[in-house]
Amino acid sequence: MSDVKHSDPDCIFCKLVSGKIPAKKVYEDEDIFAFHDINPWAPVHFLLIPKRHIPSMAQVGPEHVDVLGRMMALAPRLAQEQGCRPYPEGGFRMVCNTGGDGGQEVHHLHIHVIGGPRPWVKG
Repeated sequence: MSDVKHSDPDCIFCKLVSGKIPAKKVYEDEDIFAFHDINPWAPVHFLLIPKRHIPSMAQVGPEHVDVLGRMMALAPRLAQEQGCRPYPEGGFRMVCNTGGDGGQEVHHLHIHVIGGPRPWVKG
């Protein structure tokens, strides 16, 4: 898709991926980067992002199915490793804001994984 680039030099998440800005890393592989949120809403709060710069879910196409599927499949394992209790008593929330009306603040596709004992600060 035309809005998708390998990297955007002005994107804070692309800078995290490249190591130009430090991050408290949760996970990394060839295509995916996960890191702790700097303003967590809950005891467990990290973000999963594709390393490739995709501005939002609105730009996702068939070529992104593999990486997004892998992100979704990875989330439960990382959530538990980061301290979420197992399903069904425990669990976690996944949030992917898209665009201004959807509350997206950083325009690099990202999925918040949020969990831990309630009540949480938000949500």
